[in-house]
Amino acid sequence: MKIGVLSLQGGVIEHLSHLRNLGVDCIEVKEAKDLNEINGIILPGGESTTIGLLLKERKMLHPLKERILKGLPVWGTCAGMILLAKEIENDFRKHLEVMNIKVKRNAYGSQLDSFICHTKIEKVTDKEIPLIFIRAPYIVEAGNDVDVIFEIDGKIVAAREKNMLATSFHPELSNSLEFHRYFLNMVG
Repeated sequence: MKIGVLSLQGGVIEHLSHLRNLGVDCIEVKEAKDLNEINGIILPGGESTTIGLLLKERKMLHPLKERILKGLPVWGTCAGMILLAKEIENDFRKHLEVMNIKVKRNAYGSQLDSFICHTKIEKVTDKEIPLIFIRAPYIVEAGNDVDVIFEIDGKIVAAREKNMLATSFHPELSNSLEFHRYFLNMVG
């Protein structure tokens, strides 16, 4: 199994570090041809507009979308969630548009409004894990085929639809490997 981390901008190193700590073969995905080498991909947190523009500039948007639609397991964290969403509230921009969710960008406010909470997410682990929210989005609407994994105060912050996983928070910034294990189980 080889996992790719989209390496155009954002929390790339942290995801690679977690994957290596789990003994997983992983690569940085910087070009469309890299997509042929992987069994799953992580879209890291960062700046969704910048990552979206770079995907287009490097002619990676359509090949990546095609692979996801054909079943490539994908996990989007924070900005990655926005990239996956079919709709972004109050925003005309579109990116991959593959996951049947509508998201609200920067839903928890500015950098100063960032926070950490500790909780158990039964669908992922029986351990309490830290959830780190930094200018995080959340899901305001999810299609019937979307499995809501976790909500905070009625706001969806983790969800899965078939081969696609999206989290508002940044598991890669904590010491917890639980979400990375969950994703690896999706990949098989």
